[in-house]
Formats: sequence, C-alpha cells, structure tokens
Amino acid sequence: MCRTAVFYGDALARYGFENPHPWRSDRIFAFWSKFQNENLDKSSQIVIKDPVSADEESILTFHERDYVDLVKKSSKTGSGFLDMGDTPAFQGIFEASSFVVGTTLECLNLLMKKQHEVQHVFNPIGGLHHARRDSAAGFCVFNDIGVAILIARKRYGLKRIAYIDIDAHHGDGIYYEFENDPLLFMADIHEDGRFLYPGTGSELETGIGEAEGTKLNIPLAPNSIDKDFIIAFNKIENFINNVAKPELIILQCGADSLNGDPLTHLKYTPNAHRYATDVIHRLAHKHCMGRLIALGGGGYNRANIASAWTEVVKSLLAEPQHG
Repeated sequence: MCRTAVFYGDALARYGFENPHPWRSDRIFAFWSKFQNENLDKSSQIVIKDPVSADEESILTFHERDYVDLVKKSSKTGSGFLDMGDTPAFQGIFEASSFVVGTTLECLNLLMKKQHEVQHVFNPIGGLHHARRDSAAGFCVFNDIGVAILIARKRYGLKRIAYIDIDAHHGDGIYYEFENDPLLFMADIHEDGRFLYPGTGSELETGIGEAEGTKLNIPLAPNSIDKDFIIAFNKIENFINNVAKPELIILQCGADSLNGDPLTHLKYTPNAHRYATDVIHRLAHKHCMGRLIALGGGGYNRANIASAWTEVVKSLLAEPQHG
C-alpha cells in the first residue's frame, strides 16, 4: 500500500477569483468535503500537509522578471487583468499564486527525500498549465508545473520527466514552453481545440527539432465518453512505456472533462480519472520508484471536482495494478 501526501489549507483557497468567475475559492472545499465524507482524512496512508509558499527565485526559474514584477504590482492594486480578460488581478494574487507554486515544489521535495515518507503527492490547486513565461492565461497566473520541471532538473538532477494532462483544455503553457525540449515527454488528452480554449493541441504537434516525437497530443471530439478516453489513454500508456521511460511523472487531472462541466463539452465520469490514475500509478512504480505528483487542474462543477479528485487519491493509495 502507498503512502500519499495531500495538501490542504486556506492558503491554497486564496487562489480564487470573485463570483461570477468560474474559478473560486470553494473549489478546494468541495473536494475536501468529499474527502472527509469518505474518511480519507483518517486513513493511516494519508499524510495531510500544509501549503507552502515559493520564494521569488524559484518562480523566476520559469517566469520572466518583468512579468513577475507585473503580478506583484497588480497584487497591490487588485485591479485590471493579467491577460486579455480571463485572469483578473486581486489584492494578494501574487502571494496566493506563490502558494500554489510552493506547494507543488514541496510535492517534489517530499518525493525526493531519502527517507521516502510518501510515495505520491496531490496538490488540488496545482496544475496551472496555461500560464506562459511572460504572461497569465486561462485563469493561470504562475505555471507551477513548469517551475517544478525546471527545479527537478536543477535541484535533483532529474532529466527524463513525463507530464500527462487529462484536463479538458490543452496544456499549452507546458507544450509551447517545452516544445523543443527532448527530455520533457508530454502526453495530453483534451477536447479538440476547434471547439474549446485555447484552440491548440493538434495531433500534428509532436515537438520540434530534437524534441520531435517527445510530445503526444490527443484531441477528442465534444461529447466523448469514458470509452473514448480509455481507447486514447492506451496510446499514452504505450508512449510512457516505450518512449518516455521517465524518472518523474507529473499528472494534471483537471475535472473539467467530466459530464456537466459548465465550460466544456466532454462527458466522462469519475471512472475516467480512476482509470488514468491507476495506469499512471503503475507506470510510476515501474519506471521511477513511484515518484508521482498529481495536480488538480481545472474543473468548474463542484460535484465533479469532488468525485474526480477523490478517485485520484484513492487510486494513489491502492496497491499498483500489474499489467
């Protein structure tokens, strides 16, 4: 059985925008209520951890100085937008965003400790996959994933890192920032960009230069269901086994791909998240000593968030399936 750290606290809830914005602070509370109802908070295999703030130097490993300064300035005034209109500033947004990044970095630190207190980690508010080095995008201010990838290399000497993304939206902030990186193996199942923001993630986008073939984009048609997802996910399993062979796996498990999300058109059930995590969990033990960071990502139907993320955590606790 696997010990898993789950991060929870008000500091993570601070990363939320005012009503009627779809990303509000209550997202993490919806997950936590379900988590407690299933008594997972009392499990001997679960370690509850407090959020951690990132220092500015860590954020600057990925983001450009001018942009970080803009976020800091906007955080004081609390006015305007950090992008073209999806990501409004609020007072304290720099500090709130720093907690998201810092918590994902603490996930990495826990996995790399020699005493192996936990094998897996889950940050429910991590996975801000749209933010670019020089700008916010799609509700994402700082890209905690990008920061974690670079710090995993700089601090721990990891080279081959696999990033899997099952959020309904294409993870463009990772794809384009690492498009020419031959050691970042990205596999992304998402709703076809012809129907959904950010409009990217064609199956023809496989990386450029030396990185060609290290990226796998799988767009699905609107109204795709679990069966369609599982067929597509088999390609990801083969990709991780035969191409990536990673030292670390990061799984972005956005719940906006479930039926009933107000922003998207996919129709999965929580079983899709359980299936994906079961597969990735097994691959993590096969390739990288179990080192698996799970990040909540998007999701705007509170019941879906609660169910999908709880299935992710339950999968991480289980004995890895063989196959």
